[in-house]
Amino acid sequence: MDISYPAETDQFREEIRAFLRRELPDGWAGLGALDEDAAKEFTAWWRTRLASVGYLTPSWPTEYGGAGLSRLQQVVLSEELAGAGVPFNGKNDNFSIKMIGNLLLRFGTEEQKSHFLPRIVSGEDRWCQGFSEPGAGSDLAGLRTAARLDGAEWVINGQKVWTSDARTANWMFVLARTEPGSTRHHGISMLLVPVEQPGIDIRPIKMMTGGDNFNEVFFDGARTAAENIVIGPGEGWRAAMALLGLERGDEAATNPIYFKAEVDRLIQLAQERGRSDDPVVRDQLARAYTRGEIMRYLGLRTLTGWLKGEVPGRDSSISKLYWSEHHKTTTDLGVTLLGAEALAPTGRWPIRHYRADDPTAPNTAASWVGTWMTAISGTIYAGTSEVQRNILSEAVLGLPKEPRPS
Repeated sequence: MDISYPAETDQFREEIRAFLRRELPDGWAGLGALDEDAAKEFTAWWRTRLASVGYLTPSWPTEYGGAGLSRLQQVVLSEELAGAGVPFNGKNDNFSIKMIGNLLLRFGTEEQKSHFLPRIVSGEDRWCQGFSEPGAGSDLAGLRTAARLDGAEWVINGQKVWTSDARTANWMFVLARTEPGSTRHHGISMLLVPVEQPGIDIRPIKMMTGGDNFNEVFFDGARTAAENIVIGPGEGWRAAMALLGLERGDEAATNPIYFKAEVDRLIQLAQERGRSDDPVVRDQLARAYTRGEIMRYLGLRTLTGWLKGEVPGRDSSISKLYWSEHHKTTTDLGVTLLGAEALAPTGRWPIRHYRADDPTAPNTAASWVGTWMTAISGTIYAGTSEVQRNILSEAVLGLPKEPRPS
């Protein structure tokens, strides 16, 4: 593990800071200082500014709309943007850029890259992920959505659930069984499917946080061109595992920043509520701070390998398990400190429905309660904590596999 930065990164870091000084409004106090409507408007505008200099897709080649930066420069950029309280991208870009865009860069045909990547950068194509199903969430290999080749098109039938941001997407990368009779991870393909067609029905799922970005999606004879397949028929599991590694790789740089800011806000909350001298609370705060520092070093270990060109493997489950359990415990303490006020919270609710609230958000009861609700889901989505522990025990530690029913 390397915890230092080479001297040549200093100049690039100053270039980013100059860009931020030039582009951000006077008196900028971070996204957390804005209300929901203003934050959405700023994020849409900020996305265009990042795209204009290639910072939206920093490591992509320039011919696809990127900046052609090194992985180290991408890490420095992520740190500076997080520190300035500005978003890294816009709506749907977590799926469009970090996931399917990076996957196509690695595995896509030249035709796929030339067609899709510039449209992702421009925002013309907005993507969502069609993986989980009612009977196959954490056990993704149990999926039943099927696709058959009909001439020059795939025809898709089935159902997906928990599909984030499906109603603001016009494309979806879908895992489907393309080999009849196949089981588990065999016979699955990843298809690139246009969303705006008669064979797709999207229904929102209302969450207890009040958000409705989750959806269930029904496929009834939906179609996509035969060439809209990643790697090839039956290679969907390989594509999915590579994609999940990409999803968790660059979080190693940004998660410690967001969660450290959350611990700082938690300490402030304890002081405001007159609980910072309580020995039990002080012990819990110390544990939260210590977990945050451990997360930082876990991130540095991941980044050390990533900067050498390694793709995060099964050990990325360590990061997912660690930050999600830390987040749940930390926000639980925040709600406990609120006491009865947590039953009827007031103030600004979190705009972010993933990870911590924005670092510069006001320390309101609504912020903590909303983030606490989100934190609970963090131990479920992208692989439950129980599944992550199984992966670590079997694939990383080499312990005997759990018996499966015949």
